[in-house]
Amino acid sequence: MRSRRRRRQRVRQRRRRLVLWLVGGLALLVVLLAIGGFGGAAAITSECNLSSLQPVAIGQNSFVYASDGSLLGSIPAERNREPVRLVHVSAWATKATVAIEDRRFYEHGGLDPEGIVRAVIADVRAGRIVQGGSTITQQLVRNLYIGKERTFRRKLVEACLAVKLSDAWSKDRILQAYVNQVYYGNHAYGIEAAAQTYFSRHARGLTLRQAALLAGLPQAPSDFDPFHDPAAALARRNEVLRAMRSSHDISDGLYRRAVSSTSLGLKPGRLYTRIREPYFFSFVRDQLIAQYGAQTVRSGGLRVYTTIDPRFQRAALASIRKTLDQASDPAAALVSIDPRTGAIRAMTSVTPGRRRSQFNLVAQARRQAGSTFKTFVLTTAVLQGIDPATTTYVSAPFHYQPDPYTPAWDVSTYDHTYVGATTIANATLRSDNTVYAQLTLDVGPDKVAETAHRLGITTDLSVHGAFVPSMGLGAIAVSPLEMASAYATLAAQGVYSRPMAIRRVVFAGGKKDAGSGWGRPYRTRVVPDGVAYEVTKILEQNVLHGTGVGAYFGRPAAGKTGTTDNHADAWFCGYTPNLETTVWVGYPRAEIPMTNVHGIAVAGGTFPATIWKLFMESALGSSHEYDFPQPKELPVWKPFTRGQYAIQAAPPPPAPPPAPTTSSTTSTTSPRGAAIP
Repeated sequence: MRSRRRRRQRVRQRRRRLVLWLVGGLALLVVLLAIGGFGGAAAITSECNLSSLQPVAIGQNSFVYASDGSLLGSIPAERNREPVRLVHVSAWATKATVAIEDRRFYEHGGLDPEGIVRAVIADVRAGRIVQGGSTITQQLVRNLYIGKERTFRRKLVEACLAVKLSDAWSKDRILQAYVNQVYYGNHAYGIEAAAQTYFSRHARGLTLRQAALLAGLPQAPSDFDPFHDPAAALARRNEVLRAMRSSHDISDGLYRRAVSSTSLGLKPGRLYTRIREPYFFSFVRDQLIAQYGAQTVRSGGLRVYTTIDPRFQRAALASIRKTLDQASDPAAALVSIDPRTGAIRAMTSVTPGRRRSQFNLVAQARRQAGSTFKTFVLTTAVLQGIDPATTTYVSAPFHYQPDPYTPAWDVSTYDHTYVGATTIANATLRSDNTVYAQLTLDVGPDKVAETAHRLGITTDLSVHGAFVPSMGLGAIAVSPLEMASAYATLAAQGVYSRPMAIRRVVFAGGKKDAGSGWGRPYRTRVVPDGVAYEVTKILEQNVLHGTGVGAYFGRPAAGKTGTTDNHADAWFCGYTPNLETTVWVGYPRAEIPMTNVHGIAVAGGTFPATIWKLFMESALGSSHEYDFPQPKELPVWKPFTRGQYAIQAAPPPPAPPPAPTTSSTTSTTSPRGAAIP
């Protein structure tokens, strides 16, 4: 008994030394990083005190409001959370959680030195927090006490509190608190709510496969959502099972049996309350959780004021429902952004035949962008000094195979018609795939990706680490929100504004959160205004005379259509000087060809352009009409020669044969012109 007591005392002494080391190390870190002098170290010391910090009281809901002050909905404290004791949780669930989140949970004292060293090295190299080494105890501290602010100072507070909490609480108590607090997606907080949400059963009845699926969700609930991305959820479940095998929680044979089933066995529960604008609401909630932690968001009594305009939301829903009014019609998603600030004014989607879906098609879904991505190729060309009005390519079937080992890439136009030599500007109005395939190769797929990222695309555009030329024709899947953000940059004359959903957050005591930056636009110039002007000028002609004529509504507007080869996705991205709107149409669950919707094949210039037009007419109404402003400086055009893979210009057609005369006895027929390759 005495020996055990002495061992516990030695463990406590080591933990205390670790706490002292952390506090002492803070002073050096403060000096090195110049983040507040000696006052910062004192603040950390005072914050690392469990008795001075209290968890957010349970039962005080947070509320979310639209831009006009109307209530969008509440984030409930208890309705979708039912705390349970650890003995009432399946043993598989606790084992799976420890295996995937913190495999040395039962061995360390709140911090995992190996994980911390790995994370610190990555963070120091990057100059910011980029990699987590967080244990379950640290995650619990973050959720219960200090939120998710990602700074070096906050990391030290978190680590210090984790050591103290581990010293004060048993492992079972920490694990019980964690599984009752963590967010599992689809409004489910805690393991009991998650079990009910996904499987309509209690947490104590979870099977190995079910437990592994749930344990994998907290890392990224939206990305691994089993309802809407079962393949990703299955892969994540199997990753958890592998971790359990590595931790010797299951045998090789049990692992093989568990991963042999590709069925997730979902049985959705019904725990949700009705909320207005559910897609935007969930988008806002995810941002709040990232900033404050799930516990504060659920029970902190926050008042959250957003950028969404209910009038715009009504216009968006009406535009979609008026256009796609049959139960068998595809879904549509619409997002609208103010280019001047990045404020999201509308965000909604409609899936005919389904009353409500928790999946946000605007922010979470990623589909091929089709020809709307050509705008980024065009922007790249203008950035390189290529004049779209005078630079010509040959519109003809295009074959690309740089070597025998590379799969051939054969490109044709949407309607299989070709016009021979044509300018880039005219090819944009025709949305000519063959011209843009050649242009993508000439400007460089890597440069197109760079431009897209500068404008607002956040998705990784590489394929196995390389940038493929088909990216220029929209072969990479992106979200409507990304596309709206990128086009809004062009509408703002080349100034990028980070999409903004939250204007203001007020804490339960009435104090405004002034330190998080809510409501302050983040703006930065990413391309010269002259480049944005040249691109806008062509896209404006596209609405007047090109593939986007179906979107014209009587005001200066610019835009681009997009349709994938199999008609599974159709887009229209367009803007006026003061409002950008992106519309996507397709079936959310699979890439189903839309070849017969209301008797026609769906393309970007059909239903998406119609929805866009109806929305913009209603949203802008009788408001002031703006022209696109003139740039301060126009681009400087440079000499340009088409690259080695471009189709060589076809010779001009031969002169027609002379008309027969009365004196001639024979007629000569000119030889036929060379065929366009």
